[in-house]
Amino acid sequence: MTNRSRREFLENSMFATAAAVAAGASSQTVLAKDGQSDSPNELLRVAVVGVRGRGRSHLSAFSGRKDTEVAIICDADEAVGQAQVEEIHKKTGKKPKYVKDMREAYDDKDIDVVSIATPNHWHALATIWAVQAGKDVYVEKPVSHNVSEGRRMVQAARKYDKIVQTGTQCRSTKATTEAVEYVQSGQIGDCNFARGLCYKPRGPIGPAGKYDVPGSVDYDLWTGPAALQPLTRPKLHYDWHWVWNTGNGDLGNQGIHQMDICRWGLGATSVGKRVMGFGGRFGYEDAGETANTEVTFHDYGDKKVIFEVRGLKTGAERGAKIGVIFYGSNGYVVMTSYNGGAAFDLDGNVVKKFSGGDDHFGNFVTAVRSRKVSDLNADIEEGHYSSAMCHLGNISMRMGEMVTAKEAEARLSDDSELAETYDRFSSHLRENGIDLSQNKMHFGPMLEIDPETEEFIGEHARAANPWLTREYRKGYEVPSEADL
Repeated sequence: MTNRSRREFLENSMFATAAAVAAGASSQTVLAKDGQSDSPNELLRVAVVGVRGRGRSHLSAFSGRKDTEVAIICDADEAVGQAQVEEIHKKTGKKPKYVKDMREAYDDKDIDVVSIATPNHWHALATIWAVQAGKDVYVEKPVSHNVSEGRRMVQAARKYDKIVQTGTQCRSTKATTEAVEYVQSGQIGDCNFARGLCYKPRGPIGPAGKYDVPGSVDYDLWTGPAALQPLTRPKLHYDWHWVWNTGNGDLGNQGIHQMDICRWGLGATSVGKRVMGFGGRFGYEDAGETANTEVTFHDYGDKKVIFEVRGLKTGAERGAKIGVIFYGSNGYVVMTSYNGGAAFDLDGNVVKKFSGGDDHFGNFVTAVRSRKVSDLNADIEEGHYSSAMCHLGNISMRMGEMVTAKEAEARLSDDSELAETYDRFSSHLRENGIDLSQNKMHFGPMLEIDPETEEFIGEHARAANPWLTREYRKGYEVPSEADL
């Protein structure tokens, strides 16, 4: 079956299924109990782009279904890509094609789906190129490297009528879905405040210097839209998270999951009205640039989110380290993992527990078949809003002046939740041997945002708005809305 006929078949399958069921007849388009199609005509051929880290989960998901096939593996590191080709060959008996440049995969008319797990700086352009080539996309979080990119991704998905799922898999977990429904139903009373936690200790990544790029890597292609710079850290892979040119720190790495749950639970459907951030990289000197200890404040007017990043040794907050806390007038909810959490009364007694995993990739496949954006648990616009919150918090912090602990404390005294957060922030640093009288932090301005335009307004607008995008290398430009 040609790509065109297969896609037409998929687009019409929901109608054929309904007709067959209504007639009491059997049909190949009827899905099995596990939600997967047995029909070879409905097989989705997938190209997975970026397969060293999270990309292996993408490979496992799509090679483990009977209605999807990993047909192409793409990675700028040939050694990594070829190794995964062999792994999938062993697992399935079918050997995917390896390509180094994703554009070769996108040119393949038989590819239906592109699944993207590259470094953050590639997410936006890789997605836009894919939908322009007629592919549906699953893209990892954060969906973008900056705020402007995320909106371009939404616009591209809508213009080309493509299904684009964000890799915030908590949107599909039973535990988190039930917890959010519990909060939104008013069972902890009025709730207008959520706290996100990324308490994830990480050590230094090695001294700054000039290092050789692995010989198996096409570094120009790996760099893509980012600035082409010498490798200044010992390890190319993964540690790109801690360099601003390619990553967004742990706020945009682990933290995006919990930020998304905060916004989801509060029912906030924009990037917010005000943002402020403070923090720094404490406890060691290394090649990393992003904050390892950070607090961001997100104001929606009638709701607010405070997010905490801790990259040094730390205890839990109300039993959670990687989690979310929703504060209500009659109780609170604590999510302590992707798959578990509980609701408490004001005295701290458990009143309900939440548990259960997810099939986020399966949800994506369902939406690809139905052609309904509304079937997605994490549509690209949801991913954009939550990713943008992380970027905005980082912008404020990076714009900030260096202040002492006492200065920071004084600036936060008017907000009780922020003041309490700062008390724990400073205590945490002292417990890790950080002398706050000798160490200053980046303390950012309170930035006003127009939620409609997703641009800064007010006194800091001129200085802040350039941070919403970046300069792109020739040939790797993320297009403007007019050029999509």
